[in-house]
Amino acid sequence: MRSLRLATPADIPTLIALERLTESQLYVGQWSEERHRATLAGEDARYYVVDAADGSLAAYAILRGLAENSGSIELKRVVVGEPGNGLGRRILTELLRIAFDELRAHRIFLDVYDDNLRAQHLYRSLGFKQEGTMRDAASRNGRWHDLLLMSMLKREYTAQNRPART
Repeated sequence: MRSLRLATPADIPTLIALERLTESQLYVGQWSEERHRATLAGEDARYYVVDAADGSLAAYAILRGLAENSGSIELKRVVVGEPGNGLGRRILTELLRIAFDELRAHRIFLDVYDDNLRAQHLYRSLGFKQEGTMRDAASRNGRWHDLLLMSMLKREYTAQNRPART
């Protein structure tokens, strides 16, 4: 994976195109260009992107809650243009490092659709714990869905990322 870089306003049209992909539309909110621009320009969020080899964007992610002093950061969004090739795992691994090591988070949390089994599996495999269920929290195609609330604490991240003793 090419490394994550901070997004710029010039990336917004491609971010929108990624979230409009068929699979993305099932699990990702459809924000307007204005909302993305306002969020990117604010102090509470950071957008990260991954450039593909051809110079296009392969994926993006948003962390929110950076202006808070609670130590709790939200993983708002991870969108991968071609899921299933391990890019999401690599992005999340790097975002966890950024959140805990650089931003000094105490906790990182997210919500995930109840029927997004691929994402749930990935989050659990990285050490996220399910905290609860937000019932009928999101509507998609005229049907209400539960969202699972998941999180990881700094101590859990540290414990699983300690170098092995020799």
